[in-house]
Amino acid sequence: MGIKYKINESFFEKWSPNMAYVLGYIYADGSLDDSPYMRGKYIQIASIDKDSIERIKNFLNSEHKITEKKSNFIGSKICFVLRIGSHKIYNDLFKLGLYPNKSLTVNFPKVPQKYLGHFIRGYFDGDGCVHFARIKGKRDKLIIKRVRVIFTSGSKIFLENMNEVLKIVGVEEGKIYSSKRSYQAIYNTKNSIRLFKLMYKKTGVNSFFMRKFRIFNNYFELQPKAVDNTIRKIIDLHINGVVAKW
Repeated sequence: MGIKYKINESFFEKWSPNMAYVLGYIYADGSLDDSPYMRGKYIQIASIDKDSIERIKNFLNSEHKITEKKSNFIGSKICFVLRIGSHKIYNDLFKLGLYPNKSLTVNFPKVPQKYLGHFIRGYFDGDGCVHFARIKGKRDKLIIKRVRVIFTSGSKIFLENMNEVLKIVGVEEGKIYSSKRSYQAIYNTKNSIRLFKLMYKKTGVNSFFMRKFRIFNNYFELQPKAVDNTIRKIIDLHINGVVAKW
C-alpha cells in the first residue's frame, strides 16, 4: 500500500467558489484513472504552469507531491502534475460528470448558476486563452481591432452545451470550429468582455492564473472606453489591491 497523503476528501461534496474553480480546471486539464489491479482510484491534474497546480493543491489542502514530466503535446515543455489517490474524491467527481478517458465525450456538468463564473474561470485557466489583435495605423498609431476568448475541448458537445448555459447569463454563443485534435469555441469582443466580468467578478486574491487576467487588463488599458464600473472594480482589486464594495 502506498503512502497516504493528507487531503480534504470532502472538497467536492459541496459547491463553493473554490470547489467550482477546481472542478472547472479538472474538466479542462484533469483526468480520472480507475486501476482495479492496484485497487486504486486516481485523479491527475497537469499544467505547464506550476503556480496553477500549486493553487489547486492549496485549495484541496493537499500534501501530495507535485512531480515533473515532459509534455507530449506542447513542444516537450516541462509539465507539472498533481496525482491524488482517493476513492472518495474519485467517486465525488464521477457523480459530478467526470470519468476516465473523458476528453472526447464529456458533457458540460450541471453547475449552480451562483458558481458558474467560478467553474468557467477554472476551465478557462486550464484550457482557454485570450488575445487581442492590434495593428499600426497611420503615423504608427496603435489600433486595437478586437479581443477574443477561446475555449478548447476534445468534446464538441461540451462546448455546445456550454454555449447554451452561457446564453442564460447573457453571453451569446461562441462559434465552434474543428481542428485536428479538438474543437474551439471563439467569442467576439462584446462577449469576451461579458465573459471577463462573469469569470472575475467577486473573486479572491490568488484565485486564478494572473497571466491571462493581465492580457485582459492590457486590452482595457488600450481601450478605456470598454471599462465600466464592474470592470474597474475587478481591475482595482487584482492590479491595484483596492478592495471593492459590490
